Amino acid sequence: MVSVMARVAMLFDAFRCTGCRGCQVACKQWNDLPAEVTHNTGSYQNPPRVSSDTWLLMQFREVEREDGGLTWAFRRYACMHCLEPACVSACPVGALYKTEEGPVLHHNNRCIGCRYCMLACPFEVPTFQWDKGLFEGPQIKKCDFCVDRLSAGMEPACVQTCPAGALMFGDRDELIAVAEARIQEHPERYVNHIYGKDEAGGTSLLYISPVPFQQLGMPKLGSAPIQKDAEDIMQKATPAVLVGMLVGLSGLYWVVKRRQEMMGKNGGSGTQGDREA
Repeated sequence: MVSVMARVAMLFDAFRCTGCRGCQVACKQWNDLPAEVTHNTGSYQNPPRVSSDTWLLMQFREVEREDGGLTWAFRRYACMHCLEPACVSACPVGALYKTEEGPVLHHNNRCIGCRYCMLACPFEVPTFQWDKGLFEGPQIKKCDFCVDRLSAGMEPACVQTCPAGALMFGDRDELIAVAEARIQEHPERYVNHIYGKDEAGGTSLLYISPVPFQQLGMPKLGSAPIQKDAEDIMQKATPAVLVGMLVGLSGLYWVVKRRQEMMGKNGGSGTQGDREA
């Protein structure tokens, strides 16, 4: 059991990962996420990207070995739950927020669908419900670290399911110590770096890997938080978005008002031309 009062984190060991995707299935099952219709893209990776129905994706990458051959490298692609999240800074309505325990969560009832968080996130994680219409209340979706399980003293579903021991969950400082010990014990096995320890101010999802992190598709980031850039995005984009929304709503109001006037002139039935318009 893990106390939710600790600053929790997750350690992903790419050397131990076998690409079984058990974590991916467990995430869908626990969060009641539907399967997606996909097509063969020439890779074992499926689906091709995270979405509002796929919060955790195992990415498959072929990398070249020192002997010239190829080998698989796997990346756990999901929300990094940054210590100083850019998505939270970019959200103009406070729909995203960082908890003291670690997870970055989302107030669905506050979200206005502006998608600033998608622009701000350096890991390109938050996803939008593109299949829902504007008036259906589309929302941003992403991994929530199984916060409901944490409150019950359980590990995230993906961690509990992993058969290879590639995922660990616990106190962030303790996991950093575990990662450092593995690297020191097997320097021939791991890149001498813990990704997420310092990147973008630090994250709650930590990686150790047998291949350079850029080969896993991880962005190269400094140790400074990206909150300032996110705030700049929000400040510059907000006026344009609000103007666009006002113009769109004004146009919609004019159309509805005009139709109501035409219906009134024609006794509530409307002309044939009006119905076809």
